[in-house]
Amino acid sequence: MSWKEIYNSRLMSAEEAVKKVPSNSRVVVGHAVGEPAYLLSVMAEHKEWYENVEIFHMVSFGKNEYCNEGMEKHFRHNSLFVGGNTRKAIQSGRGDYTPCFFSEIPRLFEEQLHPDVALIMVTPPDENGKVNLGVSVDYTKGAAKNAKLVIAQVNDQMPYTYGDSLLDVSEIDCFVEHSNPIPEVQPAVLGEIEKAIGRNCATLIKDGDTLQLGIGGIPDAVLLSLKDKKNLGIHSEMFSDGVVELVKAGVINGSEKELLPGKMAVTFLMGTKKLYDFVDHNPDVAMYTVDYINDPVVIAQNNHIVCINSCVQVDLMGQACSEAVGLTQISGVGGQVDFIRGAAMAKNGTSILAMPSTAAKGKISKIVPFLDEGATVTTSRNDIDYVVTEYGIAHLKGKTLRERAKSLIDIAHPDFKEGLIAEYEKRFHCSYK
Repeated sequence: MSWKEIYNSRLMSAEEAVKKVPSNSRVVVGHAVGEPAYLLSVMAEHKEWYENVEIFHMVSFGKNEYCNEGMEKHFRHNSLFVGGNTRKAIQSGRGDYTPCFFSEIPRLFEEQLHPDVALIMVTPPDENGKVNLGVSVDYTKGAAKNAKLVIAQVNDQMPYTYGDSLLDVSEIDCFVEHSNPIPEVQPAVLGEIEKAIGRNCATLIKDGDTLQLGIGGIPDAVLLSLKDKKNLGIHSEMFSDGVVELVKAGVINGSEKELLPGKMAVTFLMGTKKLYDFVDHNPDVAMYTVDYINDPVVIAQNNHIVCINSCVQVDLMGQACSEAVGLTQISGVGGQVDFIRGAAMAKNGTSILAMPSTAAKGKISKIVPFLDEGATVTTSRNDIDYVVTEYGIAHLKGKTLRERAKSLIDIAHPDFKEGLIAEYEKRFHCSYK
């Protein structure tokens, strides 16, 4: 049977496809803007078909009707990274959170949390009968490889990417054609604080470095401050619009990368249509599964890698919480520790936790004597390297507890220094000055 015959024999309506999802099953959903939100909405419309179905994913940009009150009998969400759309369900007990390093999720599917169903979004088949995972390869490919039933939303607006993005039509059980724009994530509005943090981070980046960046105001501000750099590379779990401008300006070209030279290596993408158009059929963008991109051993093959992440709080020992406010889970570990450890293993690697010095419109210091009660230690004091705020840079690796505390107080907001200094002098039995 030709691939076209296979595809056409498995082509059906969304209702026909999702009705095959059994009750009491685990359904893994494609990640972030690669989520097949249409399929999930159809499932929610027909909730009476299901009982006790676990919806398992990281970040979601859909409507997430399965998280609504009254859906408890039919669906239960299990999150690997709590997003804004699903946070309320988890906080109210209608959902769960499973801690896991991003790099280890595909292995979970192979060895422990076996998916019954994978819901994914792909491009139409190419001339060889291959569909493309586009903007979400990460754990999505691993879910498709390990699921008993694979249902794909075929979206002609999904960008076509290179690397390890392909699945054969024979690997998919049901195809549902539905065209819709890829969700867009608009660039953050940069204030003076973000710009100052970006400038401070940029002083730690040298010509020829390879970068890992996330999304949001601080990564965008860092990129804004790199226009005078040369020959930068990308090895990152994701990137967004800010990278496009630096590629077009010739600042990012990957020419000095040891691993995949000339390629922007990444596992998923989020941004605006400008980004999606840029990556579509772009041979310089190489998409790979997260167990490769985020593997610390792989990351360490990039000499001079600089990893920039953010956090919620840092205490005076250098412990960082990046995913919770007290006992309230607000996000997840993602790839932060993967990249911090990879940078530590790399020759001349650097890792940075960058954050504003305050939160809640200046009412709360993000540099604190102790993490909030119940808060998670995302990055241990043994892993942390640099901490950056708008007030400067604290280099913690190799420093004593006393030296760490003093360096962190030096970059704290002036309104909170008095209390931090009092704790410092009480704890270390010496004057701060």
